[in-house]
Amino acid sequence: MNPVLRWLIPLVFVLTLAAALAGLWPAEGIPYPLITFRGEEVTINARGLYYWDTVSSVAQMQANDLVTLVLGLPLLAVSFWLTLRGSLRGRLLLAGTLGFILYTYITMAFGAHFNALFLIYVALFSLSLFAFVLVVMSFDINGLPAHFSDNLPRGWIAGLLFFAAAFLSLAWLGRIAATFSSDAAPALENTTSMFIQAMDLGLIVPVCILSGILLLRRQPWGYLLASVGLTKFMTLGIAVSLMGFNMARVGVPVSVVELVIFPGMALAGVVMTVILLKHVKE
Repeated sequence: MNPVLRWLIPLVFVLTLAAALAGLWPAEGIPYPLITFRGEEVTINARGLYYWDTVSSVAQMQANDLVTLVLGLPLLAVSFWLTLRGSLRGRLLLAGTLGFILYTYITMAFGAHFNALFLIYVALFSLSLFAFVLVVMSFDINGLPAHFSDNLPRGWIAGLLFFAAAFLSLAWLGRIAATFSSDAAPALENTTSMFIQAMDLGLIVPVCILSGILLLRRQPWGYLLASVGLTKFMTLGIAVSLMGFNMARVGVPVSVVELVIFPGMALAGVVMTVILLKHVKE
């Protein structure tokens, strides 16, 4: 293991713990309605760390904070410990978990309204990015396929990645297409642009498609990208599922399709991640 990771990962852990706890810390306040400069009616949270964010956005961010606290951080600690012991499974899990933390705090740095933890979001964005790159660089890419069993269900894994790419594309392009008429107001939730859709369509969807194709062709990068992608989808899928239920709990309209598809994808991600790790030969 690169010696830099020995202090980088604990630092990411501590800062992530602080950010998640701060986001979930209870606070008093009375939400109030607001008309944005685009004419969209939103409800401002008006309490706690996420004071200036909307009730809908806060329901999503706090759900992600909870998943980070009870799943992301334990995965980071366990995978780091396994990696220190020389485990290939641990290193694959570590790369995927860092991908989840990286995605989370990119969205917080650019999407959350400015608050007291802004510099921590930026630090986590930067630290998790470089930690992720260092972990990915540590793999012997050409020798990686030999560490996977011949019975690995590559078709099922690739199918899940393709399905995730197709679902995200249809969901986000449909939301964007709804703004094409001249009198349509985009649902921006008090933000300046569709930053989540930009990240998913510009990065996540292409990576899903590429990793699925490379895995079916038994290319070395396919095994690595699929391993990282599945771990990330397992954590992010659970987070997005909880976001939907939390939004419904606070009275935010949520599509029934989203309440079914996202938990289904999360469950499939958990199953496929377990299957993939079982087929790794140390």
